[in-house]
Amino acid sequence: MMTFDDLNLNAPLRKAIADLGYTRPTTIQHKAFPVIMSGRDMCGIAQTGTGKTLAYLLPCLRLWNFTKDKNPQILIIVPTRELVVQVVDTVKAISEYTSLRVVGVYGGVNINTQRLAVEDGVDILVGTPGRLIDLIYDASFKTKNLKRLVVDEVDEMLNLGFRTQLKNILDALPAKRQNLLFSATMIEEVEELINTFFNAPVTVEASPVGTPLANIDQQVYLVPNFYTKVNLLLQLLSRDETMTKVLVFVGTKKLADQLYAELEVEFPERVGVIHSNKHQNHRLNTVVAFQEGKCNFLIATDIIARGLDISEVTHVINFDTPEVPESYIHRIGRTGRADKKGISITFTTEKEKEYLNNIEELMNYQVPVTPLPEDLLISDILTEDEKPKVKMKTFLVKPPKKEAVGPAFHPKSAKNSKVNVKVSHKDKMMKKYGKPIKKGAKK
Repeated sequence: MMTFDDLNLNAPLRKAIADLGYTRPTTIQHKAFPVIMSGRDMCGIAQTGTGKTLAYLLPCLRLWNFTKDKNPQILIIVPTRELVVQVVDTVKAISEYTSLRVVGVYGGVNINTQRLAVEDGVDILVGTPGRLIDLIYDASFKTKNLKRLVVDEVDEMLNLGFRTQLKNILDALPAKRQNLLFSATMIEEVEELINTFFNAPVTVEASPVGTPLANIDQQVYLVPNFYTKVNLLLQLLSRDETMTKVLVFVGTKKLADQLYAELEVEFPERVGVIHSNKHQNHRLNTVVAFQEGKCNFLIATDIIARGLDISEVTHVINFDTPEVPESYIHRIGRTGRADKKGISITFTTEKEKEYLNNIEELMNYQVPVTPLPEDLLISDILTEDEKPKVKMKTFLVKPPKKEAVGPAFHPKSAKNSKVNVKVSHKDKMMKKYGKPIKKGAKK
């Protein structure tokens, strides 16, 4: 069995790895290490939770050389703020015994603070595409010394709409550099990116896309409706003592807040919720609280599924079955990390069975169905989305035939009718005074 001692790591990296308690590299880590060390471009295909971050950080740090230059040697692009923070923390942990400088940049905060940090000097710059392109355009740092580019979670980056920013960054970098790309899925746009900007990359694949992780125990409950899902979730969290760090995935921000309100009543101060509408500080503080065990249950949406790198998640619960099969792979990859065992539980309604079938087809694996607990309260309350829609029959009124249609105008009333009739003075006086009045004699 291969260990980190078998890799060509220097003393500072070996010591830092030992401090973190890591002993054996994952599949993607030991496969990627020699390719990156050779200097060739590489495309790494691996599912979430297989140790991709260390797969590129270890060889990059092994190749890093100290320099007094303030501009970065390594640029790491990731899709979300949370992932920036976590990559920076990982870099700091494994470079503990070196003088390496790392800075993370992302949107939503004052750019001037980040600009000053970059201008002060940086060896590894980690950032989201939008903020990085801003710093490149205003010349906060120069790219001339850049030796390695890492694009992590590139498929998610493209899904979030960062195509233009990513291509602009690649155009601004020096042509002579090593390109490292990591993705969970190989979509057409990723292939186009590789063909345009990479130089004969080596493809390293940890496992076929869609293959369920062997160290994750998957199960599914067939549940009739939303409130029965809530009852089942409350029952599982209350009775299963092994559920100490549970990540609950939902499809929408509205549903996340709705579920949080239900759980907070039963588990006060033990539940957290994060989604894109939450303030950045709230999101970061909630993730830290979950990581440190201050809250046991975290409700999250798919938008940050890729941005969470939390160790020792005991269970992932899919409160709803995702419509996109790949999203299921990303969700369950939050548990069973670093070759540890994990448990994934999915709640599926009748309407969601089609999504489950698509997921099983992608994985070529049938998720075992677990019977509902006998004492589970089956709710008969339906949400607005679950209530059957009443279809009203529409009666079409035939338009009248053209020949039956009358004129498009109406005659005026008698008093409004104007007839040009000349009235004599005699008749006017007769009508006014009842007798003829003659005009006076002319003077």
